[in-house]
Amino acid sequence: MRHTLPLTPQFYVTAPQPCPYLEGRMERKLFTALQGEAATDLNDSLSTQGFRRSQNVLYRPSCADCASCLSARIDVSAFKPSRSQRRTINRNSGLTRRATSPWATEDQYALFRRYLDSRHADGGMADMDVFEFAAMIEETPIRSRVIEYTDDETRDLIGVCLTDVLSDGVSMVYSFYTPDRPRDGLGNYIILDHIEIARAAGLPYVYLGYWVPGSQKMGYKAKFSGLEVYMGGAWQKMRNPDAFEPEQHPLSNDPIAEQVANIALPDMARSRR
Repeated sequence: MRHTLPLTPQFYVTAPQPCPYLEGRMERKLFTALQGEAATDLNDSLSTQGFRRSQNVLYRPSCADCASCLSARIDVSAFKPSRSQRRTINRNSGLTRRATSPWATEDQYALFRRYLDSRHADGGMADMDVFEFAAMIEETPIRSRVIEYTDDETRDLIGVCLTDVLSDGVSMVYSFYTPDRPRDGLGNYIILDHIEIARAAGLPYVYLGYWVPGSQKMGYKAKFSGLEVYMGGAWQKMRNPDAFEPEQHPLSNDPIAEQVANIALPDMARSRR
């Protein structure tokens, strides 16, 4: 008997767990599987509605009493580098970018471990072993690339970004870089370079993940001009990040059933033809 996937994606909710961005809060996520012939269309559609990809899952924060996590993207046409960002570009002029297929390497994992041990030793990914790392990089049902940055002089691997190619932009799924060059602003540089990647490809947006008002971990995203955040079912221009307050209220989010009902889905049957 041949088994086929349901035409309509099934959505589920994770159990509450401590929020990594707001101390004392619990987070919950709405998610669905990303698989089958319609995976690309589903990823494109849900990415424009605040969802993010992790391996073969699409998820979006759906906390019971908090709506602080806002999906963020940069409008490439509206972006203009600041003086500080231009300096960051100049400081990293000695790096070469190389795009490869999503295949994990020993050099990538070694850099990943150094990055976590230095920057996120207590984070949720701190115990990730080489097999879990390979799964993060390689388990993708859509068009993904690994963008590597190497030093022109030493040939050392300096930075890596797992990047998805969407119909309307590039999505920075996860990036990491050497902790040995703190003054170079490598995290910001990788974003700046992805803006150029999107611009060269004629793609309008760079998706950055989530921005949380008041979170120091996320503050750097608000420094990019052309930033938009997904609020109330629509993308809105970021005008003054200081005007945003973390939204924490028992009625912050609609009930799960209503959230699912309001998700716009692609024509799954057409996608499989």
